[in-house]
Amino acid sequence: MRDRYKQIKNESELAQLLEQTEEELRRIAFQNLNFCAYEELSLRHIYRECLFLSCRLPMGLKRQSRDCLFLPNMGEEFGFPNHLYSPEELYEGFDPEHPESYEKCYDGRVYRHFLKKGKYATDIKETLARTLHDHSISDCLQDFLSRFDERKLVGVMGGHGLSRLDQAYLQVVRLSKRLAEAGFLMISGGGPGAMEATHLGAWMAGRSEEELQEALSILSVAPLYTDRLWLSTAWEVHDCFPNLGYESLGVPTWLYGHEPSTPLATHIAKYFDNSIREDGILTISKGGIIFTPGSAGTLQEVFQEAVQNHYLTFGYASPMIFMGKQFWTEEVPVWPLIMNLVEKGRYKNLILCLTDDAGEAQRVLEGK
Repeated sequence: MRDRYKQIKNESELAQLLEQTEEELRRIAFQNLNFCAYEELSLRHIYRECLFLSCRLPMGLKRQSRDCLFLPNMGEEFGFPNHLYSPEELYEGFDPEHPESYEKCYDGRVYRHFLKKGKYATDIKETLARTLHDHSISDCLQDFLSRFDERKLVGVMGGHGLSRLDQAYLQVVRLSKRLAEAGFLMISGGGPGAMEATHLGAWMAGRSEEELQEALSILSVAPLYTDRLWLSTAWEVHDCFPNLGYESLGVPTWLYGHEPSTPLATHIAKYFDNSIREDGILTISKGGIIFTPGSAGTLQEVFQEAVQNHYLTFGYASPMIFMGKQFWTEEVPVWPLIMNLVEKGRYKNLILCLTDDAGEAQRVLEGK
């Protein structure tokens, strides 16, 4: 069997590799690296069966390659990342004092490009570039998640239109804060509403109730993501309360680029292809899913998750927690439907919880 490719994704790893004495480098994948910064060292080597994805190369390096594949940037607004986005990278160029500056920041430029080329582009160059970008994000996402116990990966699903002033928003914030402090990695679709509440809770983990109330007061100036200062106030919280080391993962998409990605997620895996992103959140949240009040998208995710658990797609079932008894039994009566299907044997292996209590939700996630 041929050796698997070794991946080099940062400058320090590249420098260390190039300084080694072996002349030939074989089956290495280089991602988004600047070889020109190490021109003399890089030209000492012969490269065999290597991959160069979005790399800057000095003159002459290609002549020293054998059976290598070179995939350069394709002249689009975006490249092929070698790490997940940080809020600072995604919003590079955004000035909270001038909300209109979003149009000029990285995220805004990519979204305009996305719309210009078509949400469902047909140009092969554009579709290839988007696919390579999303592949890079998925690769980086797996690297990031490998640091965690998969039973500690918890997803939160819920409506993007949830107001920051709604009690359901506060409930998600408190639950997420509690779970982050208990060692769970909180994951959401990375947008506004219940998604932002997830990351606000994780961002404020380790802080006092007074600090949380201050953060909520800042956000209350712009309750809905359609408000002009929604993003600016999120950045104000980001800057006023530096993260204390609790990480969270947002997985947004440019398909819904009109919904801003929250800068309160410490790591952001932003995709072009929403189908990859949507299924991915359910797939990686192996510690369980918390369903908060939402609309059509949230309902779809309930049944997608039920299918994965029914078939034990990943070898075991993970908890499905429905927060909000009244919502899930009366307003949108999904709970009685699922319970009826379980009783009839249409669904098996489901671990279900209907609750309004954060403590009960945590106990179920911890298997107690």
